[in-house]
Amino acid sequence: MKRREFVQWGVAIGAAASKTLFASFDAAQDAPSGSRGAQAPAVRTRGVRPIVVAAANGNRYRNGGPQTGVERAFTLMTSGGKDVLDAVIAGVNLCELDPEDTSVGYGGLPNADGIVQLDSCCMHGPRKRAGGVAALEGVRTPSLVARAVMDTTDHHLLVGKGAQDFARSMGFKIEDDLNTERSRALWLEWKRRIDPEHYLDPKKRAEAWDNAGRQMAREGLIDPDHYWGTINCNAVNASGDICGVTTTSGLAWKIPGRVGDSPILGAGLYVDNEVGAAGSTGRGEANLYNLCSFLIVEEMRRGASPKDAGMTALRRVAKATTEKRLLNSRNQPNFSLNFYILNGRGEYAGVSMYAAKYAICTDNGPQTLDTEPLYAGAAG
Repeated sequence: MKRREFVQWGVAIGAAASKTLFASFDAAQDAPSGSRGAQAPAVRTRGVRPIVVAAANGNRYRNGGPQTGVERAFTLMTSGGKDVLDAVIAGVNLCELDPEDTSVGYGGLPNADGIVQLDSCCMHGPRKRAGGVAALEGVRTPSLVARAVMDTTDHHLLVGKGAQDFARSMGFKIEDDLNTERSRALWLEWKRRIDPEHYLDPKKRAEAWDNAGRQMAREGLIDPDHYWGTINCNAVNASGDICGVTTTSGLAWKIPGRVGDSPILGAGLYVDNEVGAAGSTGRGEANLYNLCSFLIVEEMRRGASPKDAGMTALRRVAKATTEKRLLNSRNQPNFSLNFYILNGRGEYAGVSMYAAKYAICTDNGPQTLDTEPLYAGAAG
């Protein structure tokens, strides 16, 4: 199977098919039980309506095409006959390939040496399988390489040169440089402003945190929501199958080799087909320390709603944040952290440390919604 088939536009699929699916769903729910018979799909007994939930950039970038990422994922999942994981990966491919999204894939903000290093992981709920890559260079779509790790190896995570060698062996094109003119110019501006070593002086950690990168965000040169980068996308289909994917270019100007939460199972993404899925964007180190995606799914397993499970994780992070450099004047975390959550019944939530946005797509079409914030105001 050609890996780049995921990033090519297929046959145009109208919205009518999706509407028909739900018309029949509603009719079956209203029909007498004796009239449903063998024609009723599994969704009619489970009551699951398909949904795609993602970071806000999932309903922003199109890579020159007619659909955003959540639209594409939903259409492929409900009308295109695609496996749920294939669908959500096809959705995030739009962000990975779009040079305007500086937080993911091609044109993502590079590390301290000016090199774009990418991370991704994916989980297939029904098959109970997963794969990931970290610090991958030269491949625009790390989500597809993560899928190849899942499908063709006995491993869950490949990193660095090994991940690139694996991608090459699978037929992926390896490029010398994934910078665009924009990402390179922003990196050069950062180089002009700060010590390129990017290591913290233990005696000056508080000053170092308020660094040139954050100043560039305040000046409007960098999208403050994408300083940490990333898109997470999770979905459940009409049969109740749940899958998810997270992909990122990571923290802007990071120490070469730094890996955040995105490719780590239980942190940047966790899926249990019997329960639900959760993924994240924002400060990866905070999420890694608490393994929040796993925590959220376990909270839902114990009966919590997606929103309440997410709030539990945010409170856990806030309690674990004690360094002064990571706290604002209100003694609250001074960073963003967002979770995108759904359960096996199709219930969903977007929660965040502070007010943010997230994206969904249902049979009513794509929407960008406000998250439920833990704290009022802004992080700073």
